[in-house]
Amino acid sequence: MLTERPIPGQSLTTPPKSAPYERPPETVDALEALEIHIDNLNTPEVMEAIVDMLESNIDLVTVVEGILRSAVMEGIHSIDISLMIAPHIHAFIKGEIDVLDVEYDEGFEDKEGEEKIRNSRLGQKILRELNKNKPKEEVKIETTPPKEEKVDEEVTQGLMARRE
Repeated sequence: MLTERPIPGQSLTTPPKSAPYERPPETVDALEALEIHIDNLNTPEVMEAIVDMLESNIDLVTVVEGILRSAVMEGIHSIDISLMIAPHIHAFIKGEIDVLDVEYDEGFEDKEGEEKIRNSRLGQKILRELNKNKPKEEVKIETTPPKEEKVDEEVTQGLMARRE
């Protein structure tokens, strides 16, 4: 599977348009592409492979992206069509997996981001509590006017000034 993809620069050594992804796609209609994918997903072998991937802790978003990328590489449809039908493929697979009662990660949660936000909120809460318990310092304001200092009347010259 890993060796079936093109290596960098391969398109420069092969005749033009020899790979499926270099030619126009088989379909440019999103509904037709969606129908192709749904027909493919309805086969028991494909659904079994998807269940195996989900049980191997691969999230559903990654599985859908893989399915759509391979379809683009095979020349079935374009990347634009992939973006349009991805939510529908995701929902279809999610529905099938929910019926099979398989535990899986949907792939939308940002666990690291949520933990950072939770830690930030906790830190802010601790700072507020510390500020509440901290005794307020009294600020003393001086009412006497500041003393003026005498400035010498000497004329100072800068480094580049002309000397007389």
